[in-house]
Amino acid sequence: MTDVEKVEPAAKKKRWYTSLFFQIIVAVVAGVLLGHFWPSIGAELKPVGDGFIRLIKMIIAPLIFCVVVTGIAAVGDVKAVGRLGFKAILYFEIVTTFALLFGLLVANLGQPGGGLHIDPSTLDASALDAKTQGGHLPSTSEFLLETIPESVVGAFAENTLLQVLFFAVFFGLALAVLGREKAPLVLGFVEQVQLVIFKVMGWVMRAAPLGAFGAMAFIIGQYGIGTLGTYAKLILACYAAAVLFALILAAIARFYAGVPIWRFVRYAREEFLLALGTASTEAVMPRIMTKLTDAGCSRAATGLVVPTGYSFNLDGATIYLSICTVFLAQAFDVDMSLGQQLVAVGILMLTSKGMAGVPGSSFLALSATAAAIGAFPVAGVALLLGADRLMDSMRVFVNLLGNCVATFVVAKSEGQLDREKMGQLLMRNAR
Repeated sequence: MTDVEKVEPAAKKKRWYTSLFFQIIVAVVAGVLLGHFWPSIGAELKPVGDGFIRLIKMIIAPLIFCVVVTGIAAVGDVKAVGRLGFKAILYFEIVTTFALLFGLLVANLGQPGGGLHIDPSTLDASALDAKTQGGHLPSTSEFLLETIPESVVGAFAENTLLQVLFFAVFFGLALAVLGREKAPLVLGFVEQVQLVIFKVMGWVMRAAPLGAFGAMAFIIGQYGIGTLGTYAKLILACYAAAVLFALILAAIARFYAGVPIWRFVRYAREEFLLALGTASTEAVMPRIMTKLTDAGCSRAATGLVVPTGYSFNLDGATIYLSICTVFLAQAFDVDMSLGQQLVAVGILMLTSKGMAGVPGSSFLALSATAAAIGAFPVAGVALLLGADRLMDSMRVFVNLLGNCVATFVVAKSEGQLDREKMGQLLMRNAR
């Protein structure tokens, strides 16, 4: 039984205003108001939100290691773990490719950049360079090679999640082959460390409202609500695409995995709201993994799918990238051919996989796409600097929902989804 299961019955006896969900809502609203009416103060609160994210990142690597190792050891079948990983990657590729094509469709129908008539001579590329900090996205070979840690200690020290996951899979497989009887102390130690990490996570989450307040105050104070009007058509296109894509994900969850995904979202509403408030899915990774496990997914499926999905299954980000590609072409009065759009999809399929953890990654991906297809000036990507942060809520929600659905789908495909446990939990939460 996890900490969440132990605490849940007691939490129901508490008054509504003591719930984390209510406190985060109040914090987000307060952050918006502060950022709007006192923007200079709001812009200075960035360290508050960043501090909370750092607290979460502090426990992510050991949590992933413990969950993956204990999950694989519990399955005990090396072939089953291999199938889980293969099916997860296959699902990610299919869904993210569909997300890119879906974004192109929305952009072509909605014409978010139509009528802007941007003059290329007015562009300033220096702002874009400052945003990306002179970085670059890794090539496919570099990205794959970087998943293998040169040092296990280094992987944990640098918080490189894919490298931690890579080592955890091998460690878990070794324990599964040896069995509990041959390495009882090692497996028992990992299980006990996991309990400690969950306890630390509970303490850290008490600061969630403060983190959401600081992050939201900074975003509104720095960029302003007035920016909404400037990019209204682009924002509308992205959020409309997000809503429609979320409905598609809900249909996949319902008809394939038999999961009423909106009931799960209600159960995990604190995590979804916190992700929106902090504009970070990493802020809720530990808690969402716990809730997926509580909702019937095996620890092995959750431990493999969720961390991998944070790099390979960025549905919201890929929709945003494809819409923005067409938006920029339309803004410069360029009529992109179908062939150019398909080439853009192919490039984005590769560049989107290396986005996690790279400063200004969406701008780097769009710059690479612009340079490859030659439809509009690379410096034109700087047009999105004002709108990018306003898209965070859309990207974060769809990314998080997509990884939850992926976990249910992959767990169901391997018979590692406990439907009875899920049904009891979601029905109890619906009351």
